[in-house]
Amino acid sequence: MGIEDRLGALGIELPPPPAPVARFLPSVQAGGLLFLSGLAPLDGAGQPYTGVVGRDYTAEQAQDLARLVGINLLSVAKSSLGSLDRVIRIAKVLGLVNAVPGFTRHPFVIDGCSNLFFEIFGERGMHARTAMGAGSLPSNIPVEIEAVFEVSRD
Repeated sequence: MGIEDRLGALGIELPPPPAPVARFLPSVQAGGLLFLSGLAPLDGAGQPYTGVVGRDYTAEQAQDLARLVGINLLSVAKSSLGSLDRVIRIAKVLGLVNAVPGFTRHPFVIDGCSNLFFEIFGERGMHARTAMGAGSLPSNIPVEIEAVFEVSRD
């Protein structure tokens, strides 16, 4: 079963990839690696969710937002690669959580993205990861995640 079939079986429809909001590329392929720029969680209209985890969102709600970011990352990867079947493995994820002081559940929040990648790619979706808190993020988004994928050169 290809990745597109797996997405369909999970009921996941990839939205159009979000456009950059500043001077950077959504992705850059260097050799066998695809670097995906940090993305925000977007609503159905493509607008970013805003707010602070621990004040405006619970950790559970933020985990759902991290899953949305993972879906957006996959959308950018597909746009760049033509097919997600070119993904050999998810190599690295960096997740930032805009949280109140004293919040400690950053890894739980970023699990929303990590769990999604495992659901879709199985063992190939397991990755190295950093989950960090941030005093603020661009446009007051609650979560930002970037990723590095190992990809075939087809």
